[in-house]
Amino acid sequence: MDGPILLVEDTPSLSMVYQAVIRKAGHNAECVFSISEAREKFAKSKHKIVLLDLLLPDGDGMELMAEFIAEQPDIKIIVITANGSINRAVEAMRLGSFDFLVKPFDEVRLLSAVDNARQALMNDVDHPRVSADEPDEFQGFIGSSEVMQGIYKMVQNIGRSTATVFVTGESGTGKELCAQAIHDVSSRANGPFVPLNCGAIPRGLLESEVFGHLKGSFTGAIADKKGAAAAASGGTLFLDEICEMDLSLQTKLLRFLQTSTIQPVGATKAHMVDVRIVCATNRDPLAEVRAGRFREDLYYRLHVVPIHMPPLRERAADVIEIADKILAKFTAEENKEFTGLSPEVRDIFASMTWPGNVRQLMNVIRNVVVLNDGPIVLPEMLPPEATMPRQSSPRDDGEAAVGFSDAMRVAEPSNNLAAFIGTPLATLEREFIEATIDFCDGSIPQAARLLDVSPSTLYRKKEGWEKT
Repeated sequence: MDGPILLVEDTPSLSMVYQAVIRKAGHNAECVFSISEAREKFAKSKHKIVLLDLLLPDGDGMELMAEFIAEQPDIKIIVITANGSINRAVEAMRLGSFDFLVKPFDEVRLLSAVDNARQALMNDVDHPRVSADEPDEFQGFIGSSEVMQGIYKMVQNIGRSTATVFVTGESGTGKELCAQAIHDVSSRANGPFVPLNCGAIPRGLLESEVFGHLKGSFTGAIADKKGAAAAASGGTLFLDEICEMDLSLQTKLLRFLQTSTIQPVGATKAHMVDVRIVCATNRDPLAEVRAGRFREDLYYRLHVVPIHMPPLRERAADVIEIADKILAKFTAEENKEFTGLSPEVRDIFASMTWPGNVRQLMNVIRNVVVLNDGPIVLPEMLPPEATMPRQSSPRDDGEAAVGFSDAMRVAEPSNNLAAFIGTPLATLEREFIEATIDFCDGSIPQAARLLDVSPSTLYRKKEGWEKT
């Protein structure tokens, strides 16, 4: 990358320090102290990298950042903010900044951000990005809903940073996929991505798994072991289910985050590693802090850039889209002949709350593909978990107010029991079911919930009636 770095910092002493560090590393830096000076310098040199303090005497650095990005979309802006203004830095990331630095920061953090920006510029030249309006797929994700478009944009922006990311969401929403996507769009993409599930490792072995150990440091340590932190050096360490980590190990993790050094079990000296941390949990981390199960200082150290993965019930528009893609994938893997979902199955899928989220949807379709063959997925092919009637819950809103007794009153042909005498049971059943479906405005999945049967049962009965 040619050309100087533009440094916009209104405190002269800090500006001198930053400039000296940058120049010592072999880069040139031009210093300005206000927005007006920054605009003037930028108009002449069109800098590729800008270090920008958000608090400036003659305006808001966020507005200046937006101007620079609009004029030069490939610019790499590293915003500088005070410790109490991290929310503004996160907002800057969402609006397109490359990275952010929180005062006070050290020489290593400053140069790391600059070097990452320079590397990203070179990557842009070698591999120009192909942009698309509202993509339906991104780094392994599927879905064109508005909420997922926000996730794609956020991952794209923060992935280029070196900031710690905290991913939350229910089980099966794609937290590890999100972490992998952050790694893949970052300047560390050529480095290792090392996932570690803190909840799947016995507590007595977790320290060794994270930081490693030396031979003979404990019973069973028959050889030196490199921990996940060392294995991820130069790349990304993904700590899944971070809230399952023992409190004593949380203390050591906090020290690691503060010093970027690790000390394997049995070692007498610590050594540096270059790792970006992404962590995740399906719990409420603040509730874990309040309960005393998670250190508050560690929470704030990790919770720099939060991402919440939405449950599938909040992205209903994506369910069929995901199902179609998964069906095509599993059909090819199992050498089957499925070509799509029947309208009835689409109705069932759209009506479900999917407590297991995308993982549950994948399991349902895998079950169908393994046990059946095409060309169309029919309701009777679905496993029981996909056709069990959904229980009413507060999330059902108005639908929860529709009870079985309401449908009974609609279907009741007379207030006198004598009216039923002499009518065949099959006829009564058909009239009652059809009345319930009419009451539900033709929605078979909703009628099935009221009748406490599976939708596939009603579809089969209707098909039989139509043949008679």
